[in-house]
Amino acid sequence: MRILVTGGAGFIGSHLVDACVAAGHDVAVIDDLSTGDVAQVNAGARLHRVDVRDRAAVEAVVARERPEVISHHAAQLDVRRSVADPVFDAQVNLIGLLNLMEAARAHGLRRVILASSGGVVYGDSGELPTSEAAPTEPISPYGVAKLGSERYLHYYWHVYGIPYVALRYGNVYGPRQSPHGEAGVVAIFTGVLLDGGTPLINGPGTQTRDYVFVGDVVRANLLALASDYRGPLNIGTGRETDVNRLFALLCDATGAHPPERHGPAKAGEQKRCVLDPRRAAEAIGWRPAVELADGLAETVDFFRRRRTAH
Repeated sequence: MRILVTGGAGFIGSHLVDACVAAGHDVAVIDDLSTGDVAQVNAGARLHRVDVRDRAAVEAVVARERPEVISHHAAQLDVRRSVADPVFDAQVNLIGLLNLMEAARAHGLRRVILASSGGVVYGDSGELPTSEAAPTEPISPYGVAKLGSERYLHYYWHVYGIPYVALRYGNVYGPRQSPHGEAGVVAIFTGVLLDGGTPLINGPGTQTRDYVFVGDVVRANLLALASDYRGPLNIGTGRETDVNRLFALLCDATGAHPPERHGPAKAGEQKRCVLDPRRAAEAIGWRPAVELADGLAETVDFFRRRRTAH
């Protein structure tokens, strides 16, 4: 199958490219390398250094590759940047998607898999764990753009018959995660602990997230690829972990045990997030397999080995 992975030099995208190449698919990658790393792109995939906002460049790649499937992971990921510059966020996350869809629908596109976010499309949900049936009330431009992307894909299904799956990820962590930016708390804390420092916990540390290992996320993508399911699916564990507990687990994994250090709470930060993954089990046969402590140990080992190599 011809698959175009956008953001394929990034954290989740590069792992997905590895898995698609290993499965025998014909894989092309679009990535502007603004946050991705060319060294992470599998040698069995073709890399096009293109910004998804560049319509002409996107059209040229799509006309050349003629993808049957687009796995769309290219995104502006920083919630705080989306608040500071909602226009830029929309240019990347909405216009970028539309550039891809308008180009690909004329070249045999048969399916789209969208990396959406269960952490932002629901907002502060009153339903925990949160199911796909819960109200979607995002409270950031990033969340609005992710939900808008899902709505646009529904339009392309309704008008052009192109099915889609919107995978609403929990807080994905694992090897290759960037320690830069606000989304990578596991990578950030790991880096600080391995350097002998003490991570800063925002606020009381009682805010919770649903941490899901990148290998489980990749497996969800492959199952969605082989399925005829259409619509949103939560990709999370159904378990919430607060930041203080995460810090303790990472201390165990790194062998460093500094005292907790707390700073001011982030204004507007979501207090709790945990996703109900039962629909994914029913629809595509996906269940999380990696326990948090095991995934954190593998992640810490990756960052430790990378430090040794450098």
